[in-house]
Amino acid sequence: MRYLLRLRLTLFTASLAYLCSSASAQPARPGPVEDGYPKNWDIDMLHYAFALQLSDDSDVIYGQTTAEARFLEAGQSALRLDLIGVSDELEGKGMTISRVHEEGADRMFRHEDNQLFIALGREIPAQGVVRVTIEYHGVPATGLQIAPTKHGDRSFFSDNWSSRAKNWLPTVDHPYDKATNEFIVTAPNHYQVISNGLLMEETDLGAGMRLTHWKNSVPIATWLYVLGVAEFAVQYVDTFEGKSIQTWVYKQDRDAGFYDFAIPTKQALTWLSDLVGPFSYEKLANIQSNSVGGGMEAASAIFYGDRSVTGTRDRRWQHIIVHEIAHQWFGNAVTEYEWNDLWLSEGFATYYTLLFRLYAYGRDDFVAGLKDARDRVYAYYENDYDFRIIRPHFTSLNDVSGSMIYQKGAWVLHMLRALVGEDAYNTGVRNYYAAYKDANASTADFRRHIEEVSGMTLDWFFDQWLYQGGVVHLDGHWTAQEGALTISLQQTQPRYTFRITPGLDIIYEDGSTERISMALEGDQPVTHHMPVTQAVTDVVLDPDTELLARWSFVRRP
Repeated sequence: MRYLLRLRLTLFTASLAYLCSSASAQPARPGPVEDGYPKNWDIDMLHYAFALQLSDDSDVIYGQTTAEARFLEAGQSALRLDLIGVSDELEGKGMTISRVHEEGADRMFRHEDNQLFIALGREIPAQGVVRVTIEYHGVPATGLQIAPTKHGDRSFFSDNWSSRAKNWLPTVDHPYDKATNEFIVTAPNHYQVISNGLLMEETDLGAGMRLTHWKNSVPIATWLYVLGVAEFAVQYVDTFEGKSIQTWVYKQDRDAGFYDFAIPTKQALTWLSDLVGPFSYEKLANIQSNSVGGGMEAASAIFYGDRSVTGTRDRRWQHIIVHEIAHQWFGNAVTEYEWNDLWLSEGFATYYTLLFRLYAYGRDDFVAGLKDARDRVYAYYENDYDFRIIRPHFTSLNDVSGSMIYQKGAWVLHMLRALVGEDAYNTGVRNYYAAYKDANASTADFRRHIEEVSGMTLDWFFDQWLYQGGVVHLDGHWTAQEGALTISLQQTQPRYTFRITPGLDIIYEDGSTERISMALEGDQPVTHHMPVTQAVTDVVLDPDTELLARWSFVRRP
Protein backbone atom coordinates (compact mmCIF):
# COMPACT_ATOMS: atom_id res chain seq x y z
CA MET A 1 0.00 0.00 0.00
CA ARG A 2 2.81 2.41 0.86
CA TYR A 3 4.56 1.57 -2.41
CA LEU A 4 1.38 2.45 -4.33
CA LEU A 5 1.11 5.66 -2.35
CA ARG A 6 4.67 6.61 -3.37
CA LEU A 7 3.77 5.97 -7.02
CA ARG A 8 0.74 8.21 -6.75
CA LEU A 9 2.82 10.92 -5.08
CA THR A 10 5.21 11.10 -8.04
CA LEU A 11 2.31 12.36 -10.17
CA PHE A 12 2.22 15.51 -8.05
CA THR A 13 5.92 16.39 -8.38
CA ALA A 14 5.46 19.55 -10.44
CA SER A 15 2.87 21.19 -8.20
CA LEU A 16 4.65 20.10 -5.04
CA ALA A 17 7.97 21.46 -6.33
CA TYR A 18 6.45 24.92 -6.58
CA LEU A 19 4.91 24.64 -3.14
CA CYS A 20 8.14 23.48 -1.52
CA SER A 21 10.42 25.94 -3.26
CA SER A 22 8.33 28.76 -1.85
CA ALA A 23 8.75 27.24 1.62
CA SER A 24 12.53 27.09 1.31
CA ALA A 25 13.00 30.62 0.03
CA GLN A 26 12.07 32.46 3.19
CA PRO A 27 13.76 35.78 4.00
CA ALA A 28 16.85 35.48 6.16
CA ARG A 29 17.04 37.05 9.59
CA PRO A 30 18.47 40.55 9.19
CA GLY A 31 22.13 40.79 10.07
CA PRO A 32 25.59 41.54 8.68
CA VAL A 33 26.69 37.90 8.38
CA GLU A 34 24.96 34.67 7.43
CA ASP A 35 26.10 31.07 7.17
CA GLY A 36 24.15 30.09 4.08
CA TYR A 37 21.55 27.81 5.66
CA PRO A 38 18.00 28.25 4.18
CA LYS A 39 16.28 29.50 7.34
CA ASN A 40 12.55 29.99 7.65
CA TRP A 41 12.01 32.48 10.46
CA ASP A 42 8.23 32.09 10.15
CA ILE A 43 8.25 28.49 11.41
CA ASP A 44 9.44 27.49 14.87
CA MET A 45 10.17 23.82 15.55
CA LEU A 46 8.87 23.00 19.02
CA HIS A 47 9.55 19.31 19.65
CA TYR A 48 10.84 16.11 18.09
CA ALA A 49 10.00 12.61 19.29
CA PHE A 50 12.42 10.08 17.76
CA ALA A 51 11.25 6.46 17.98
CA LEU A 52 14.11 4.23 16.79
CA GLN A 53 14.59 0.50 16.40
CA LEU A 54 18.16 -0.80 16.59
CA SER A 55 19.39 -4.31 15.97
CA ASP A 56 22.46 -6.50 16.31
CA ASP A 57 21.62 -8.24 13.03
CA SER A 58 22.00 -5.22 10.77
CA ASP A 59 23.13 -1.58 10.73
CA VAL A 60 19.75 -0.55 9.33
CA ILE A 61 17.84 1.70 11.70
CA TYR A 62 14.05 2.09 11.59
CA GLY A 63 12.76 5.47 12.63
CA GLN A 64 9.47 7.17 13.27
CA THR A 65 9.88 10.86 14.03
CA THR A 66 7.03 13.08 15.09
CA ALA A 67 7.96 16.73 14.50
CA GLU A 68 5.92 19.54 16.02
CA ALA A 69 6.09 23.02 14.50
CA ARG A 70 4.41 26.36 15.17
CA PHE A 71 3.71 28.54 12.12
CA LEU A 72 4.38 32.09 13.24
CA GLU A 73 3.00 33.76 10.11
CA ALA A 74 -0.10 32.81 8.13
CA GLY A 75 -0.07 31.75 4.49
CA GLN A 76 2.29 28.76 4.55
CA SER A 77 1.23 25.25 3.60
CA ALA A 78 4.47 23.23 3.62
CA LEU A 79 7.13 22.16 6.09
CA ARG A 80 10.78 21.65 5.17
CA LEU A 81 13.11 19.35 7.10
CA ASP A 82 16.64 18.04 6.51
CA LEU A 83 17.24 14.32 5.95
CA ILE A 84 20.09 12.72 4.01
CA GLY A 85 18.79 10.38 1.34
CA VAL A 86 20.32 7.27 -0.18
CA SER A 87 22.94 8.03 -2.83
CA ASP A 88 25.73 6.41 -4.79
CA GLU A 89 28.16 8.92 -3.26
CA LEU A 90 27.29 7.44 0.14
CA GLU A 91 27.68 3.90 -1.19
CA GLY A 92 24.00 3.18 -0.77
CA LYS A 93 23.78 4.58 2.74
CA GLY A 94 21.24 7.20 3.74
CA MET A 95 17.57 7.28 4.68
CA THR A 96 14.54 6.16 2.69
CA ILE A 97 11.15 7.58 3.65
CA SER A 98 8.24 5.16 3.53
CA ARG A 99 5.43 7.36 4.79
CA VAL A 100 4.59 10.86 6.04
CA HIS A 101 1.33 11.41 7.87
CA GLU A 102 -0.47 13.90 10.07
CA GLU A 103 -2.89 12.55 12.64
CA GLY A 104 -3.16 9.37 10.58
CA ALA A 105 -3.79 11.13 7.25
CA ASP A 106 -1.09 10.62 4.62
CA ARG A 107 0.64 13.76 3.35
CA MET A 108 2.35 14.29 0.03
CA PHE A 109 6.08 14.75 0.30
CA ARG A 110 9.16 15.22 -1.81
CA HIS A 111 12.55 13.94 -0.63
CA GLU A 112 15.39 15.19 -2.79
CA ASP A 113 18.70 17.01 -2.43
CA ASN A 114 18.73 15.80 1.19
CA GLN A 115 15.66 17.86 1.98
CA LEU A 116 12.18 16.69 2.88
CA PHE A 117 9.29 18.89 1.79
CA ILE A 118 5.91 18.01 3.28
CA ALA A 119 2.72 19.37 1.71
CA LEU A 120 0.19 19.94 4.48
CA GLY A 121 -2.78 20.35 2.13
CA ARG A 122 -3.92 23.64 3.64
CA GLU A 123 -2.67 27.03 4.71
CA ILE A 124 -1.73 27.06 8.37
CA PRO A 125 -2.98 30.07 10.37
CA ALA A 126 -0.62 32.22 12.40
CA GLN A 127 0.33 30.45 15.63
CA GLY A 128 -1.09 27.22 14.28
CA VAL A 129 0.70 24.06 15.43
CA VAL A 130 1.30 21.09 13.14
CA ARG A 131 2.47 17.59 14.08
CA VAL A 132 3.73 15.38 11.29
CA THR A 133 5.18 11.89 11.53
CA ILE A 134 7.91 10.62 9.21
CA GLU A 135 8.54 6.88 8.89
CA TYR A 136 11.91 5.95 7.40
CA HIS A 137 14.77 3.50 7.46
CA GLY A 138 18.35 3.13 6.29
CA VAL A 139 22.00 2.89 7.26
CA PRO A 140 23.40 6.24 8.46
CA ALA A 141 26.41 7.43 6.47
CA THR A 142 27.47 9.40 9.54
CA GLY A 143 25.76 11.13 12.47
CA LEU A 144 25.09 7.82 14.22
CA GLN A 145 28.22 5.70 14.45
CA ILE A 146 27.59 1.97 14.65
CA ALA A 147 30.97 0.49 15.49
CA PRO A 148 32.93 -1.51 18.07
CA THR A 149 34.21 0.13 21.21
CA LYS A 150 37.91 -0.12 22.04
CA HIS A 151 37.02 -3.41 23.73
CA GLY A 152 35.45 -4.80 20.55
CA ASP A 153 31.82 -4.55 21.70
CA ARG A 154 29.12 -3.33 19.32
CA SER A 155 27.79 0.15 20.11
CA PHE A 156 25.72 3.01 18.72
CA PHE A 157 26.88 6.58 19.40
CA SER A 158 25.66 9.85 17.92
CA ASP A 159 28.09 12.23 16.21
CA ASN A 160 25.91 15.19 15.19
CA TRP A 161 28.55 17.92 15.11
CA SER A 162 28.10 20.25 13.42
CA SER A 163 25.32 19.50 10.93
CA ARG A 164 25.22 15.70 10.83
CA ALA A 165 21.98 15.02 12.72
CA LYS A 166 20.20 15.00 9.36
CA ASN A 167 22.00 11.79 8.45
CA TRP A 168 19.67 9.85 10.75
CA LEU A 169 17.11 12.29 12.16
CA PRO A 170 14.62 14.41 10.14
CA THR A 171 15.08 17.87 11.67
CA VAL A 172 15.79 21.51 10.99
CA ASP A 173 19.48 20.77 11.37
CA HIS A 174 20.75 24.21 12.33
CA PRO A 175 21.23 25.90 15.72
CA TYR A 176 18.96 28.88 14.94
CA ASP A 177 15.86 26.74 15.61
CA LYS A 178 16.01 25.04 19.00
CA ALA A 179 13.47 22.47 20.15
CA THR A 180 12.84 19.98 22.92
CA ASN A 181 13.31 16.31 22.11
CA GLU A 182 12.83 12.74 23.23
CA PHE A 183 14.29 9.39 22.20
CA ILE A 184 12.21 6.22 22.45
CA VAL A 185 14.69 3.47 21.61
CA THR A 186 13.99 -0.22 21.12
CA ALA A 187 17.24 -2.21 21.24
CA PRO A 188 18.57 -5.60 22.37
CA ASN A 189 18.30 -5.81 26.14
CA HIS A 190 22.00 -6.32 26.81
CA TYR A 191 22.49 -2.60 26.06
CA GLN A 192 21.93 0.45 28.25
CA VAL A 193 20.68 3.60 26.51
CA ILE A 194 21.58 7.19 27.41
CA SER A 195 20.19 10.41 25.93
CA ASN A 196 19.27 14.01 26.77
CA GLY A 197 17.03 14.83 29.68
CA LEU A 198 15.31 12.48 32.09
CA LEU A 199 14.68 8.75 31.93
CA MET A 200 10.94 8.23 31.53
CA GLU A 201 10.68 4.48 30.96
CA GLU A 202 12.59 1.22 30.70
CA THR A 203 10.49 -1.78 29.71
CA ASP A 204 11.58 -5.28 28.71
CA LEU A 205 9.45 -6.17 25.71
CA GLY A 206 10.33 -9.82 25.51
CA ALA A 207 12.18 -11.62 22.73
CA GLY A 208 15.41 -10.06 24.03
CA MET A 209 14.36 -6.44 23.39
CA ARG A 210 14.03 -3.44 25.68
CA LEU A 211 12.36 -0.04 25.22
CA THR A 212 14.13 2.97 26.78
CA HIS A 213 12.55 6.42 26.76
CA TRP A 214 14.44 9.65 27.51
CA LYS A 215 12.76 13.06 27.39
CA ASN A 216 14.43 16.48 27.36
CA SER A 217 12.16 19.42 28.21
CA VAL A 218 14.65 22.22 27.50
CA PRO A 219 15.00 23.61 23.93
CA ILE A 220 18.39 22.77 22.40
CA ALA A 221 20.07 22.80 18.99
CA THR A 222 20.16 19.59 16.96
CA TRP A 223 23.93 19.08 17.24
CA LEU A 224 23.31 18.64 20.98
CA TYR A 225 20.87 15.74 20.54
CA VAL A 226 22.61 12.67 21.88
CA LEU A 227 22.20 8.92 21.84
CA GLY A 228 24.54 6.32 23.32
CA VAL A 229 23.74 2.60 23.20
CA ALA A 230 26.37 0.25 24.62
CA GLU A 231 27.09 -2.15 27.46
CA PHE A 232 27.69 0.46 30.13
CA ALA A 233 28.57 0.55 33.77
CA VAL A 234 26.46 3.34 35.28
CA GLN A 235 27.08 5.29 38.47
CA TYR A 236 24.82 7.89 40.07
CA VAL A 237 27.62 9.95 41.54
CA ASP A 238 25.94 12.84 43.29
CA THR A 239 23.33 15.54 42.82
CA PHE A 240 23.56 19.24 42.06
CA GLU A 241 20.56 21.34 43.08
CA GLY A 242 18.50 18.18 43.04
CA LYS A 243 19.73 17.12 39.59
CA SER A 244 21.54 13.85 39.07
CA ILE A 245 25.26 13.71 38.27
CA GLN A 246 26.01 10.44 36.48
CA THR A 247 28.92 8.47 34.98
CA TRP A 248 28.44 6.09 32.03
CA VAL A 249 31.53 4.11 30.96
CA TYR A 250 32.14 0.83 29.20
CA LYS A 251 31.56 -2.10 31.54
CA GLN A 252 35.24 -3.09 31.26
CA ASP A 253 36.27 0.40 32.45
CA ARG A 254 33.97 0.53 35.46
CA ASP A 255 36.47 1.10 38.26
CA ALA A 256 38.81 3.45 36.40
CA GLY A 257 35.94 5.39 34.84
CA PHE A 258 34.02 5.86 38.07
CA TYR A 259 37.24 7.17 39.64
CA ASP A 260 38.13 9.51 36.76
CA PHE A 261 34.72 11.16 36.36
CA ALA A 262 33.96 11.58 40.08
CA ILE A 263 35.56 15.05 39.89
CA PRO A 264 35.47 17.94 38.98
CA THR A 265 31.87 17.90 37.70
CA LYS A 266 30.05 19.14 40.80
CA GLN A 267 32.73 21.74 41.52
CA ALA A 268 32.45 23.10 37.97
CA LEU A 269 28.64 23.13 38.06
CA THR A 270 28.66 25.06 41.34
CA TRP A 271 31.28 27.56 40.18
CA LEU A 272 29.58 28.28 36.84
CA SER A 273 26.16 28.62 38.44
CA ASP A 274 27.49 31.16 40.92
CA LEU A 275 29.49 33.08 38.33
CA VAL A 276 27.17 33.04 35.29
CA GLY A 277 23.66 31.85 36.15
CA PRO A 278 21.53 28.75 36.73
CA PHE A 279 22.26 25.40 35.09
CA SER A 280 19.55 24.74 32.49
CA TYR A 281 19.32 20.99 32.26
CA GLU A 282 17.71 18.12 34.12
CA LYS A 283 20.86 16.07 34.79
CA LEU A 284 24.55 15.95 33.91
CA ALA A 285 25.98 12.66 32.64
CA ASN A 286 29.62 12.10 31.68
CA ILE A 287 29.76 9.34 29.03
CA GLN A 288 32.59 7.35 27.47
CA SER A 289 32.08 7.09 23.70
CA ASN A 290 33.85 6.02 20.52
CA SER A 291 32.28 8.72 18.34
CA VAL A 292 34.48 11.61 19.52
CA GLY A 293 38.20 12.09 20.06
CA GLY A 294 38.09 14.65 22.86
CA GLY A 295 34.72 15.84 24.16
CA MET A 296 31.29 16.66 22.78
CA GLU A 297 29.08 18.95 24.81
CA ALA A 298 25.67 17.35 24.13
CA ALA A 299 23.14 18.95 26.46
CA SER A 300 22.93 17.15 29.81
CA ALA A 301 24.82 14.12 28.43
CA ILE A 302 28.45 14.80 27.52
CA PHE A 303 30.54 12.44 25.39
CA TYR A 304 34.27 11.87 25.98
CA GLY A 305 36.58 9.86 23.75
CA ASP A 306 37.28 6.14 24.02
CA ARG A 307 40.63 6.91 25.68
CA SER A 308 39.29 9.37 28.24
CA VAL A 309 39.31 6.73 30.97
CA THR A 310 42.82 6.38 32.39
CA GLY A 311 42.25 5.69 36.06
CA THR A 312 44.66 8.53 36.89
CA ARG A 313 42.38 11.60 36.86
CA ASP A 314 44.59 12.95 34.14
CA ARG A 315 44.70 16.77 34.32
CA ARG A 316 44.29 17.17 30.54
CA TRP A 317 41.05 15.18 30.60
CA GLN A 318 39.84 17.13 33.62
CA HIS A 319 40.31 20.33 31.62
CA ILE A 320 38.19 18.76 28.86
CA ILE A 321 35.49 17.90 31.42
CA VAL A 322 35.38 21.55 32.57
CA HIS A 323 35.35 22.77 28.95
CA GLU A 324 32.36 20.58 28.07
CA ILE A 325 30.53 21.54 31.25
CA ALA A 326 31.13 25.24 30.45
CA HIS A 327 29.41 24.56 27.13
CA GLN A 328 26.21 23.74 29.02
CA TRP A 329 26.05 27.50 29.59
CA PHE A 330 27.78 28.75 26.43
CA GLY A 331 26.67 27.12 23.21
CA ASN A 332 24.00 24.91 24.75
CA ALA A 333 21.82 27.20 26.89
CA VAL A 334 22.82 30.35 24.97
CA THR A 335 23.24 29.26 21.36
CA GLU A 336 24.50 31.26 18.40
CA TYR A 337 21.98 32.04 15.63
CA GLU A 338 24.62 31.62 12.94
CA TRP A 339 27.61 29.30 12.66
CA ASN A 340 29.65 32.44 11.97
CA ASP A 341 29.23 33.26 15.67
CA LEU A 342 30.63 29.93 16.86
CA TRP A 343 33.11 31.77 19.08
CA LEU A 344 30.15 32.47 21.40
CA SER A 345 30.30 28.75 22.10
CA GLU A 346 33.92 27.60 21.74
CA GLY A 347 35.69 30.82 22.70
CA PHE A 348 33.59 31.11 25.86
CA ALA A 349 34.01 27.45 26.86
CA THR A 350 37.77 27.75 26.36
CA TYR A 351 38.05 30.94 28.40
CA TYR A 352 35.85 29.70 31.21
CA THR A 353 38.01 26.60 31.43
CA LEU A 354 40.95 28.94 31.98
CA LEU A 355 38.99 30.93 34.56
CA PHE A 356 38.15 27.69 36.35
CA ARG A 357 41.85 26.90 36.42
CA LEU A 358 42.41 30.32 38.02
CA TYR A 359 39.72 29.53 40.60
CA ALA A 360 40.80 25.94 41.30
CA TYR A 361 44.57 25.92 40.81
CA GLY A 362 45.75 29.51 41.10
CA ARG A 363 47.06 32.33 38.94
CA ASP A 364 50.24 30.63 37.78
CA ASP A 365 48.23 27.82 36.18
CA PHE A 366 45.86 30.37 34.63
CA VAL A 367 48.72 32.38 33.11
CA ALA A 368 50.37 29.21 31.82
CA GLY A 369 47.11 28.35 30.04
CA LEU A 370 46.87 31.86 28.56
CA LYS A 371 50.43 31.73 27.27
CA ASP A 372 49.90 28.30 25.75
CA ALA A 373 46.80 29.60 23.97
CA ARG A 374 48.72 32.66 22.77
CA ASP A 375 51.50 30.45 21.37
CA ARG A 376 48.90 28.43 19.46
CA VAL A 377 47.39 31.58 18.01
CA TYR A 378 50.71 32.82 16.69
CA ALA A 379 51.67 29.42 15.30
CA TYR A 380 48.37 29.36 13.40
CA TYR A 381 48.73 32.88 12.02
CA GLU A 382 52.11 32.08 10.55
CA ASN A 383 50.25 30.07 7.90
CA ASP A 384 46.90 31.90 7.72
CA TYR A 385 47.49 35.50 8.66
CA ASP A 386 44.15 36.76 7.32
CA PHE A 387 41.95 34.39 9.34
CA ARG A 388 38.96 36.07 11.00
CA ILE A 389 37.01 34.61 13.90
CA ILE A 390 33.73 35.80 12.38
CA ARG A 391 33.80 34.86 8.72
CA PRO A 392 31.29 36.06 6.12
CA HIS A 393 30.47 32.64 4.66
CA PHE A 394 31.14 28.91 4.92
CA THR A 395 31.57 26.52 2.02
CA SER A 396 30.34 23.65 4.22
CA LEU A 397 28.28 23.63 7.39
CA ASN A 398 30.32 20.61 8.48
CA ASP A 399 33.45 22.79 8.48
CA VAL A 400 32.55 25.63 10.82
CA SER A 401 35.18 25.30 13.53
CA GLY A 402 38.94 25.64 13.78
CA SER A 403 41.45 26.06 16.57
CA MET A 404 41.36 29.87 16.49
CA ILE A 405 37.66 29.89 17.39
CA TYR A 406 38.85 28.36 20.66
CA GLN A 407 42.19 29.97 21.52
CA LYS A 408 41.82 33.39 19.93
CA GLY A 409 38.17 33.52 20.99
CA ALA A 410 39.26 32.95 24.59
CA TRP A 411 41.87 35.69 24.31
CA VAL A 412 39.26 38.14 22.99
CA LEU A 413 37.23 37.58 26.14
CA HIS A 414 40.33 37.88 28.31
CA MET A 415 41.24 41.24 26.76
CA LEU A 416 37.63 42.41 27.04
CA ARG A 417 37.59 41.52 30.73
CA ALA A 418 40.80 43.50 31.24
CA LEU A 419 39.44 46.45 29.25
CA VAL A 420 36.09 46.90 31.00
CA GLY A 421 37.08 45.53 34.41
CA GLU A 422 36.28 42.20 36.03
CA ASP A 423 33.10 43.37 37.79
CA ALA A 424 31.58 44.96 34.69
CA TYR A 425 32.57 41.96 32.58
CA ASN A 426 30.98 39.45 34.97
CA THR A 427 27.81 41.50 35.28
CA GLY A 428 27.57 41.87 31.51
CA VAL A 429 27.98 38.12 30.98
CA ARG A 430 25.37 37.34 33.65
CA ASN A 431 22.92 39.75 32.01
CA TYR A 432 23.64 38.28 28.57
CA TYR A 433 23.09 34.75 29.88
CA ALA A 434 19.84 35.67 31.64
CA ALA A 435 18.51 37.37 28.50
CA TYR A 436 19.22 34.47 26.10
CA LYS A 437 19.16 31.36 28.28
CA ASP A 438 17.53 28.46 26.35
CA ALA A 439 17.37 30.71 23.29
CA ASN A 440 19.70 32.16 20.65
CA ALA A 441 22.05 35.14 20.58
CA SER A 442 24.50 36.94 18.33
CA THR A 443 27.81 38.70 18.85
CA ALA A 444 25.92 41.99 18.65
CA ASP A 445 23.70 40.85 21.53
CA PHE A 446 26.72 40.04 23.68
CA ARG A 447 28.45 43.31 22.83
CA ARG A 448 25.32 45.29 23.71
CA HIS A 449 25.16 43.81 27.21
CA ILE A 450 28.83 44.51 27.88
CA GLU A 451 28.44 48.08 26.61
CA GLU A 452 25.37 48.68 28.77
CA VAL A 453 27.18 47.65 31.93
CA SER A 454 30.56 49.22 31.18
CA GLY A 455 29.28 52.45 29.64
CA MET A 456 31.80 52.00 26.81
CA THR A 457 31.35 51.98 23.05
CA LEU A 458 33.12 48.81 21.93
CA ASP A 459 32.55 48.56 18.18
CA TRP A 460 36.26 49.16 17.53
CA PHE A 461 37.27 46.37 19.92
CA PHE A 462 34.94 43.75 18.40
CA ASP A 463 35.78 44.87 14.86
CA GLN A 464 39.55 44.52 15.23
CA TRP A 465 39.60 41.25 17.14
CA LEU A 466 36.68 39.38 15.55
CA TYR A 467 35.99 40.79 12.09
CA GLN A 468 39.51 41.37 10.77
CA GLY A 469 42.53 39.15 10.40
CA GLY A 470 46.01 39.50 11.76
CA VAL A 471 47.69 39.56 15.14
CA VAL A 472 49.82 42.17 16.86
CA HIS A 473 53.61 42.29 16.60
CA LEU A 474 55.44 44.93 18.58
CA ASP A 475 58.97 46.23 18.36
CA GLY A 476 60.22 48.38 21.20
CA HIS A 477 63.04 49.49 23.44
CA TRP A 478 63.70 51.52 26.54
CA THR A 479 66.57 53.65 27.83
CA ALA A 480 67.19 55.12 31.28
CA GLN A 481 69.85 57.71 31.96
CA GLU A 482 70.37 61.02 33.76
CA GLY A 483 67.06 60.88 35.66
CA ALA A 484 64.92 60.16 32.60
CA LEU A 485 63.24 57.06 31.19
CA THR A 486 62.29 56.76 27.49
CA ILE A 487 60.12 53.94 26.16
CA SER A 488 59.34 53.43 22.47
CA LEU A 489 56.81 50.98 20.97
CA GLN A 490 55.61 50.37 17.41
CA GLN A 491 53.23 47.92 15.72
CA THR A 492 55.15 46.02 13.04
CA GLN A 493 52.75 43.33 11.80
CA PRO A 494 52.59 43.11 7.96
CA ARG A 495 48.89 43.97 7.65
CA TYR A 496 46.11 45.37 9.81
CA THR A 497 46.49 47.75 12.74
CA PHE A 498 45.06 47.53 16.21
CA ARG A 499 44.03 49.97 18.88
CA ILE A 500 45.83 48.72 21.98
CA THR A 501 46.98 50.11 25.33
CA PRO A 502 49.63 47.76 26.69
CA GLY A 503 50.60 48.08 30.31
CA LEU A 504 54.24 48.27 31.43
CA ASP A 505 55.81 47.83 34.85
CA ILE A 506 58.83 50.00 35.63
CA ILE A 507 61.05 48.23 38.16
CA TYR A 508 63.37 50.38 40.26
CA GLU A 509 66.58 49.42 41.98
CA ASP A 510 64.92 49.35 45.43
CA GLY A 511 62.46 46.68 44.18
CA SER A 512 59.47 48.99 43.87
CA THR A 513 57.36 49.12 40.69
CA GLU A 514 55.37 51.73 38.86
CA ARG A 515 52.62 50.87 36.35
CA ILE A 516 52.13 52.95 33.19
CA SER A 517 50.32 52.31 29.91
CA MET A 518 50.92 53.45 26.33
CA ALA A 519 48.21 53.94 23.73
CA LEU A 520 49.04 52.69 20.22
CA GLU A 521 46.85 53.03 17.15
CA GLY A 522 48.30 52.68 13.68
CA ASP A 523 51.81 51.74 12.67
CA GLN A 524 53.68 54.84 13.79
CA PRO A 525 56.09 54.58 16.75
CA VAL A 526 54.93 55.96 20.08
CA THR A 527 57.44 57.29 22.57
CA HIS A 528 56.90 57.90 26.27
CA HIS A 529 59.25 60.11 28.30
CA MET A 530 59.16 60.38 32.08
CA PRO A 531 61.48 61.56 34.87
CA VAL A 532 62.76 59.00 37.38
CA THR A 533 64.35 59.61 40.75
CA GLN A 534 66.27 56.34 41.01
CA ALA A 535 67.84 53.77 38.73
CA VAL A 536 65.54 51.62 36.58
CA THR A 537 66.56 47.96 36.51
CA ASP A 538 63.90 46.68 34.09
CA VAL A 539 60.75 47.55 32.16
CA VAL A 540 58.29 44.68 31.76
CA LEU A 541 55.81 44.78 28.88
CA ASP A 542 52.33 43.33 29.53
CA PRO A 543 53.12 42.26 33.11
CA ASP A 544 49.61 40.90 33.76
CA THR A 545 49.41 38.85 30.51
CA GLU A 546 46.46 40.84 29.13
CA LEU A 547 47.48 41.49 25.52
CA LEU A 548 47.39 39.10 22.57
CA ALA A 549 50.70 40.17 21.10
CA ARG A 550 54.28 39.13 20.49
CA TRP A 551 57.16 41.53 20.81
CA SER A 552 60.80 42.32 20.76
CA PHE A 553 61.40 44.70 23.65
CA VAL A 554 64.96 45.40 24.78
CA ARG A 555 67.02 47.85 26.80
CA ARG A 556 69.27 50.14 24.86
CA PRO A 557 72.29 51.97 26.29
